[in-house]
Amino acid sequence: MFKKRLITQQQIPGLVGTTVFCLLGTLLFLLHMRSLSLEYTSADWLLLGSMLAASLVLYMYTFQVPPDGSKQSMDSVVYLACIFTYGSAASLVMLLVSAVIFAFIERKLAWWKHLLNFSIYSIMISGAGGMFHLMGGRLGYLQNVHLPAYVGALVAYFILNLICISLYYCLMYRNRDNLYALLKGLLRESMLVYLCILILSLVLTIMVVHNGVTGLGLFLGISLLLSHLFRMQFGMYQQVQERANTDQRTGLYNHTYFEQILDVQLQQARNTGKPLSLAMVDIDDFKKYNDHFGHLKGDRLLGLMGQILKEESETAGISASRYGGEEFSLLMPGYDTQQALEFINRLRKRINDTPYEGVEIFPHGCLSFSAGISGYKPDIHDKSLLVDQADQALYGAKKQGKNTVQIFGESQPVQDEQDIAQDVKNIEQLLSLFLYKDIDTFKHSKRVFRYAMDMSKVLGLDPVSRKQFVLGALIHDIGKLEIPRDIIRKQGKLSPSEWETVKKHVVWGKEIALIQEQFKALVPYIELHHERYDGKGYPHGYQREEIPLLCRMLTVIDSFDAMTSERPYQNTKSVEDAIRELRACAGTQFDPDLTELFIRYIEARQKGKALPAADVNLLYAGSPTTS
Repeated sequence: MFKKRLITQQQIPGLVGTTVFCLLGTLLFLLHMRSLSLEYTSADWLLLGSMLAASLVLYMYTFQVPPDGSKQSMDSVVYLACIFTYGSAASLVMLLVSAVIFAFIERKLAWWKHLLNFSIYSIMISGAGGMFHLMGGRLGYLQNVHLPAYVGALVAYFILNLICISLYYCLMYRNRDNLYALLKGLLRESMLVYLCILILSLVLTIMVVHNGVTGLGLFLGISLLLSHLFRMQFGMYQQVQERANTDQRTGLYNHTYFEQILDVQLQQARNTGKPLSLAMVDIDDFKKYNDHFGHLKGDRLLGLMGQILKEESETAGISASRYGGEEFSLLMPGYDTQQALEFINRLRKRINDTPYEGVEIFPHGCLSFSAGISGYKPDIHDKSLLVDQADQALYGAKKQGKNTVQIFGESQPVQDEQDIAQDVKNIEQLLSLFLYKDIDTFKHSKRVFRYAMDMSKVLGLDPVSRKQFVLGALIHDIGKLEIPRDIIRKQGKLSPSEWETVKKHVVWGKEIALIQEQFKALVPYIELHHERYDGKGYPHGYQREEIPLLCRMLTVIDSFDAMTSERPYQNTKSVEDAIRELRACAGTQFDPDLTELFIRYIEARQKGKALPAADVNLLYAGSPTTS
């Protein structure tokens, strides 16, 4: 029984584009065959046969050019020289014979790819020949008076080359790049090669006309030499790039390269919706080993760790990097957090079972590491957030006694209430600066903090998320310290320019928080609490799940308190009026589910009832984390 191969909606543009290219190339070939002349001398036949052989050799001797390693060959020189000497029809026949020979040699390649390659070359040759004829070019000897025709033909050839290849990739791989980016990339990578081919095609025309097969032989030698030099250039470029991207002590990627590929993988995760996980790995008690045995043996231990990570990651499609010191990063495209956990635990077991000199000084009696895992979610807009989450999970794994793995937001150790109290005290000291400038903002922050404490119980947050949520609520307006006093205390409506100044407080607050390490995890609450569910908020215009869930919750709380407390620039609403306003704006300004949950909490509190439990479905992806 034959299985039907279904064609997806995404494949249709590629199939249509391929068909159009093939039909157009074949039609142009057939049109030129009407003007084909076979009235050549024996010397011409010998020369044409030699040119065919030269094109085959040059096509086989491909090379790559940096930075992306796109493949190039010098066979276009022969086709162009044939156009200038014998015309487009002869060049197309040479192309046909060459395509048939390569279809026989490379039988593993799909037939339609051979046809597509032939068609694209046919379009390019037809375009170049048409431009040459249109601009008054004459076959045979290279004539200075017709130099613009030669240049026009060459330009047409390469413009068609760029357009055809770019259109093909855009149609076949729509998520890869747009047409402009592809054109720009191909032109940047291949400009030197294009210039060489442009000059060599004119040189070959002169050598073929004046020296026949001998001239062609000399040209072939020069072209092969240049192709070899391009190969060497790309090889040296790869060596330099590899050294620039590799940590010499461990053989893994270095921190700089990790930053680059993390940007790329995050963008791909956004575009495709495929999972992406990041693991931060830290060798347990490495300082103790260094102090006991010295740095040389410590470096060897790093080398062993790098070797094992490289072996395991290469077979699993994972990018392993040395993050710094004894810390490593594993970037895992296509892995969700549970799959990443399984991989890291297998890796941890292998490390535990690897004998190494001096392991008896370790508490576990073996080599070990701790690791933290974070997973990409739609609300992660900056790579630093993914890294920070993995670092926090790593810290949790260390606190659990090391030689273990933690996923951010799951199975984290319970936070000491005294730690939270100390953080609250530190933030309140910072907020006390409002007392001289705007006591209303100070009081507002304290009220929002108390609402957040209650809502953290309603939502059933884990200790880490609860701590970040309540501290974020307390510090969310810290950027208002930068707003001029005459604006922040103005009675009445703000002018448009004054309102623009007020809106900057989220950016100023972010900058203040980033200065102190303990506040970095609170940045999303500071920066995003004025984003709207419909995407019309500020500063970024994020919408729906692009806004972290707990930031969406903070927006509801912040707005409710702003409506029900006395503010200099707006009227105070009753609780009932504020609830009506929240419901009216649910689905536009506010997350409708979180809005209704908060309203139930307010109504229960008004009646002196117990706090309502949250619907677990609200906590997307199983984790109510913020960033």
